[in-house]
Formats: sequence, structure tokens, C-alpha cells
Amino acid sequence: MTNNDVFRRVRYLFDFSDQQMIDLFKLAEYDVERADVCDWLKQDEDESFAAITDIELAIFLNGLIVEKRGKREGPAPVPEDPLTNNMILRKMKIALELKTEDIVDMFSLINKRISKHELSAFFRHPENKSYEPCLDQYLRNFFNALQKKLKPA
Repeated sequence: MTNNDVFRRVRYLFDFSDQQMIDLFKLAEYDVERADVCDWLKQDEDESFAAITDIELAIFLNGLIVEKRGKREGPAPVPEDPLTNNMILRKMKIALELKTEDIVDMFSLINKRISKHELSAFFRHPENKSYEPCLDQYLRNFFNALQKKLKPA
């Protein structure tokens, strides 16, 4: 998944307006213009399309965490660069206060199976021997499951 795909999915999941998207960046102490947000949300084929960088997406997801969980004591977290699927999954888990069991249950909503062991491997430190990179299909399935949970048809 591209950063723009993740950005669009989060907007859709929570029905955020352009202003709410801008406000999420502000919560992470970063200013963006409405034009930037609009260009990031455009489809890849659009001539005004702009790719959102790893740092910008990390800042946005940090703002989502602050929005959903509240501001933490101390300085704002440093945005990750490069930003991996594992980090995106972790940030979404933190923002939504999901436990491993919650994610396993969500996957079952879309008839996908993931074990607690598989899932925990995504959240390990990259140098840990049990670490596994989160492939696009897992992240895509996570967002599909989240959509099914938050917006049942």
C-alpha cells in the first residue's frame, strides 16, 4: 500500500473532513495547507496528485493517536523515516487502543485468519529474530477488517 492509500483509508474510516485532517497534523505540531491535503487525497492518475512522504504520514498518524488517546507528557514523538507497514499497523493499534485479540477478531470478520503469534511478530523490534515485516496484503486486510468493524454494511 502506498502512503496515500493509507491516508485515504483513514479519512474514509473516520469520515474526516479536510479541516479535521488538517487539525490532526496540528495536534502533532505540524502545519499543512488544505491544498496539500487535497492533493494527497487525489487518485494517482490525477494531474494534481502529490505523494505524501513517510514523515508527513507518520506525523498525521501521530496526530490521530493524540486525537483518539490524548496528548502524552513531554515532547511530541519524532516522526519515523522511513515509515514501514509495521509502524503504520502499530500506530493504528495504539490510536484505536486495540489489543491483539481485537485484531484477530477483526480479521475473522473478513474471513481471514491471523494467529496471535503472527501478529505479535509484526510488533517486535526489527532486530528481534521473531520479527516479520508486515506485507501490503496484511495491512490491506487490516484496513478492510477495520472498515467492516467500524462501518458494517
